[in-house]
Amino acid sequence: MRDTLAQPRLTDSNEFQPLLDSRLGKAVRAALFGTALGLASVPMVVIAEPAGSASQQYNIPAGSLDEVLNQFARQAGITLSSTPQMTQGAQSPGLQGSYATDQALRQLLNGTGLEAVSQDGTSYVLHAAPQDAALALPTTDVRGFALGNALGSMEGYNATHSQIATKTSTALLETSQSVSVVTRQQMDDQGAQTVSQTMRYTPGVLTNPYGATHRYDYVAMRGFNDGSVDNIYIDGLKSMGDSGTFSTMQIDPYFLERVDILKGPSSVLYGRSSPGGLVALTTKKPLYETFRQVQATVGSQGQRGVGFDFSGPLDDDKRIAYRLTGLTHQSDTQFDHNEEKRYALAPTLSIDFTEDTSLTLQAYLQNDPEGGYHAGVPADGALHKRNGQRISEHFFEGEPGIDSYERNQQSFGYQFEHRFNDVFTARQNFRYLDSTVKMDQVYAWGYESPTSNKLNRYYTGADEKLHSYIIDNMLQAEYFTGAAKHTTLVGLDYQRRKTVVDWSSGGLASIDAFNPQYGNSQITYYAPTSYTRRLQQTGIYAQDLIELDKWRFSLGLRQDWVKTSDENRIAEPTRPLGTKISDDRTKLTGRAGVLYLFDNGIAPYLSYSESFNPNSYADAAGNPLAPTEGTQWEAGIKYQPPGTDNLFTASVFRIEQENLATKQPQDDFYYPVGQVRSQGLELEAHMQLSENLKVLGSYTFTDIEYSKTMPSTLAGSTLDNKGNSPTQAPKHMASLWADYNFRQGVLDGVRVGGGVRYVGYSWVDAENTMKVPSYTLFDASVGYDLGKVGLKGVDVRLNANNLTNESYIASCASLNYCYMGEERNVSATVSYQF
Repeated sequence: MRDTLAQPRLTDSNEFQPLLDSRLGKAVRAALFGTALGLASVPMVVIAEPAGSASQQYNIPAGSLDEVLNQFARQAGITLSSTPQMTQGAQSPGLQGSYATDQALRQLLNGTGLEAVSQDGTSYVLHAAPQDAALALPTTDVRGFALGNALGSMEGYNATHSQIATKTSTALLETSQSVSVVTRQQMDDQGAQTVSQTMRYTPGVLTNPYGATHRYDYVAMRGFNDGSVDNIYIDGLKSMGDSGTFSTMQIDPYFLERVDILKGPSSVLYGRSSPGGLVALTTKKPLYETFRQVQATVGSQGQRGVGFDFSGPLDDDKRIAYRLTGLTHQSDTQFDHNEEKRYALAPTLSIDFTEDTSLTLQAYLQNDPEGGYHAGVPADGALHKRNGQRISEHFFEGEPGIDSYERNQQSFGYQFEHRFNDVFTARQNFRYLDSTVKMDQVYAWGYESPTSNKLNRYYTGADEKLHSYIIDNMLQAEYFTGAAKHTTLVGLDYQRRKTVVDWSSGGLASIDAFNPQYGNSQITYYAPTSYTRRLQQTGIYAQDLIELDKWRFSLGLRQDWVKTSDENRIAEPTRPLGTKISDDRTKLTGRAGVLYLFDNGIAPYLSYSESFNPNSYADAAGNPLAPTEGTQWEAGIKYQPPGTDNLFTASVFRIEQENLATKQPQDDFYYPVGQVRSQGLELEAHMQLSENLKVLGSYTFTDIEYSKTMPSTLAGSTLDNKGNSPTQAPKHMASLWADYNFRQGVLDGVRVGGGVRYVGYSWVDAENTMKVPSYTLFDASVGYDLGKVGLKGVDVRLNANNLTNESYIASCASLNYCYMGEERNVSATVSYQF
């Protein structure tokens, strides 16, 4: 949606007891601020024997070296520390037979050039001969394979593990839900400039539902797009912006190590969420080897920017490490009279107090003095000609002297971890966010008359202050009951958000959509509004991951208490000053999955999951709308050829979401539209076909429709859209990307990449009276390692997105709001690693 928001009003509800104010609720909140969870009520376990000289039987299949070492560390009951760079690309024949720990490690590392060194017989560190890493991408140290929370390895475009579906490190092949990973190298090769753009080659994800705007990271998944960015998570915690306002947190992709995408409902671990899925961002963490990089970028639309990324240990024992990443960026946009500016800095410090206890302190500071463009234009003139003319893709309907968007955000947090023994590990993640947003926007809404070329214009202003924090406590236990291995996770999380908003609105002179003349900036102001919005969520959850021979089972359950309130700060005709309206909700959600792992690398699975999301929106009468609730059944097959990290996934799904709400852009209220059903097929392939060639492929089929509607009278007509498809939900999407790195001959050091993205037609309106045409876009990349000609550590890269400069409409949210697609963007980046 454009930046013209409804002003949600919630009414008092006596239907639910205010649990958060009860003694139980207070006790739960107090427990959240401990540094670790209590150990009571833990199931009886069989503790793994400590590592030593005694022999132990092993039957570990062949695979990538890091995965084999991971399995060995778990079975041997040791801590094994390494970096992904040491084991990157290495394969292992596995380990079969009876070995002492030291003997087994020598066998596993034979021929790799690595050795494992220990001082106490239980904690080992891998050492490798020095290597020339001038152009290597940095990756965070993998500490403690046996802790169960390492993210495995990333090589090229392939990742082996993810935490997004289980909050523990789980192999992608063994996860009974659809998970995609975008690596740092993929982001760089494809020239992603926003978090949304990093996922352009991921199935099931529409990354540009609102066209060429970069202000927010909208992501529509499996056909669901509610116009918010509530499905973005950062380092395991919800981003905590307020999607009912303009205060939404955004992070620059330069600061990310990877992006994990989970398709389908996920409330059992994260609480309130969208049924389409969620996106987890992992930021760059300190490295325990020295890394220094600077880069400069220039490009079309006046793009220019500079970034730096420094990291390394601060002590001789390599127990304290830092990372300092910074970026400055400035660019025009494809829309007249608009530009983007950003200054960001991320200092991070990691401390390994012991082999079992670590703390990472994080901060992220970002100032966006200019937020670019965010609006739409009527379908009449955008999709087809009006009075013989078509609206330019550069058209700006606002006023140059009025339009502005400034966002300041600062977040501070930490990630703490302590391993008590071979069974129990406690983790606590915390983040505080402070944000201010000031905005002035002039936007268009409809033509003056059926034959006029002039668009009516309105003004929206906002002055907002947001404060929020979120904390997540987890206790993980790894143990055996008979032949079954369990990884049990129990947790308590709490989040709190307060947003103070002052909104103004008004009207001003119309503008010609085909020959705009600016300068008519006189605003007729309407009555202002001012609110204090609050949200609290407390969740208790439990999950058990079970390995029984080749079977993998997952079970999860969560109870949430959510409280929202809305207090007006100025008197209104229908609400006296200080009127406070609150709404309390409770919800129990669950998840279950089963997967079978064949020896040949094929893994079929079946899963069920649920989601819920309390509505902060009100209907025309001011009554709160019921929370949306989603359920999903998903079945699929994953295939990972033995000895490789290549992964092929085919999944089918069916999602049903109840209590969906929508609005017309000119209204300040929402109306219920009943139930939506989405079902479809997704195919994905991540392939390292040779040392030189990497390939990504995806296909998406989404069949989404209003399966149950609640007829509503709007604008003098009765709407009943049962059987119709929602807007911004293309039925077909497909993509293919390939990258080839020449490593010999006259082209040694050259990298070339190219991709194609297809997005099928979608509907302009929920009544399905008009289609948004399909479009196909081409991307390309060329890079060269200048170290081949004596400039060691210097690399250049040229990226072109929408190479053919295709003119298209990304989507439409209604007949009067269509969004221009992004035109060709070309950028050149020079980086120096030293």
